Amino acid sequence: MPEAARHHPTQDVSTRPASGPLRDWLAAMKAATSQPGETPSEPEIERAAKTSGQQAGQAWSPRVVAPPTASQEDAPEAEGDVADLMAENMILKAKLRMETDRYNELQAILAAELRDLRAHIDEEMRELDEVRAERDLWMARAEALAQPLFQKR
Repeated sequence: MPEAARHHPTQDVSTRPASGPLRDWLAAMKAATSQPGETPSEPEIERAAKTSGQQAGQAWSPRVVAPPTASQEDAPEAEGDVADLMAENMILKAKLRMETDRYNELQAILAAELRDLRAHIDEEMRELDEVRAERDLWMARAEALAQPLFQKR
């Protein structure tokens, strides 16, 4: 591989002009990091972003979110929220178990009722078969008794 291909000139990213919204964002980030050890206030960041945005001919400004400070963090409230969520989760699980148990009980009751119904239908069908058998027997007897009436003499 030729030496020229191995060593290519590095380009400084800061020398290239940035586009409008990117320029605004870069200006806001430079304003946020300009004073080490001191966090700039949000109005200062917005003012820096607006001035650079006006330079670009646009009124767009980035939204900068400052990290929460120790006074903003409310650990007991967060723990309370987690505890509430855990309690609600446990209640929902208990309700789900109860519903599953009820569903299983209903299925068992329905299965027993279906078995009883089938047994009743089987009994009724046996009685019907007995009635049909007696009907067929009486029909055969009636035909046997009526046969001499229809014979020629």
